[in-house]
Amino acid sequence: MTIPSTSRSPAAGADRPDAPAPLGGDPAHWWHTTEDGRVECELCPRHCRLREGQRGFCFVRVRHDDRLVLDTYGRSSGFCLDPVEKKPLAHFHPGTSVLSFGTAGCNLACKFCQNWEISTSRQWDTLAAEASPRTIAETARDLAATSVAFTYNDPVIFAEYAIDTAWACRQAGVQPIAVTAGYISEEARPAFFAPMAAANIDLKGFTEQFYRRVTGARLETVLDTLRYVVHETDVWTEITTLVIPGFNDSDEELTRLSQWVAGELGPDVPLHFSAFHPDNRMRDVARTPVSTLRRARELARAAGLHHVYVGNVHDTDGDTTWCPGCGTALIVRDWYQILCYRLGPDGRCPDCGTPIPGRWEESPGDFGRQRIPVRI
Repeated sequence: MTIPSTSRSPAAGADRPDAPAPLGGDPAHWWHTTEDGRVECELCPRHCRLREGQRGFCFVRVRHDDRLVLDTYGRSSGFCLDPVEKKPLAHFHPGTSVLSFGTAGCNLACKFCQNWEISTSRQWDTLAAEASPRTIAETARDLAATSVAFTYNDPVIFAEYAIDTAWACRQAGVQPIAVTAGYISEEARPAFFAPMAAANIDLKGFTEQFYRRVTGARLETVLDTLRYVVHETDVWTEITTLVIPGFNDSDEELTRLSQWVAGELGPDVPLHFSAFHPDNRMRDVARTPVSTLRRARELARAAGLHHVYVGNVHDTDGDTTWCPGCGTALIVRDWYQILCYRLGPDGRCPDCGTPIPGRWEESPGDFGRQRIPVRI
């Protein structure tokens, strides 16, 4: 597909003079040449300005022969069949399988990143698997996967590859899913989300200080992305917050975050609170106690949210979908295993008729807790 580059005023960016020489790659979109001769990327809010041979902050978007190219188009760090609940998505074709893949690099610098081997990779042998968008879509269909997820690292930085693959999935009858931090420019949002059927967007904290110091990004951009996707697209959207002890786990911050989701996006947008484990540059921080996640869930429900889940821990109540009308358990889960399913394709509670927003089937899938590596 063709996405014309846009023209806009120069803005501050980031050079990477220490990066190795570019390898070439597929032409990128969302860039222009500045008055001083640099190429400015417009894909994300960093607006990196590059001279010949320099890479953007994400490391995969490179100035090569006076144009911007994407070095990771068609190359992946690997493929795997996962349960859709692992993305996590609780209201999107429960129990079905999703073909997951990512590339390398990231446009955030999260100190707690739990996929840091991929997101911070500078080794091109990380990208051992090659596959075209059509091949990925056809492979997912042949494996009876309901969906394809762009995950592991953020698909925003390989937007051209993700968009082409998402459209190929649509043509093959497969549902494309974006698992993203939502750090994308206003110009690129429409094209990126247009082919997506679902998204899980990280809301990593609820202060600018946390975003700036711990992720190297800005909160307001993510809030703008969430508003856009929920109110201006048909993409089914769920939100994940990784709860980190001592950083974003105060009652005040968790309450304000939940109130913002309920007030700005609506009470039916599912919110997942996931447990942190020591990793990357935060190995001295303790794991998130189950009690903290349960407290976060109760605060979110008190703020008016109907569907709040916990993740990365064993908590059947926190994994279960409850009817906000009568309180009955509609989908009971044990980790990623569905134990009870009481919703029909109309998504209504069979006891009181309350509609439960989501994408439902007559019966759930039975993929369960499997994780199956796939070679393409």
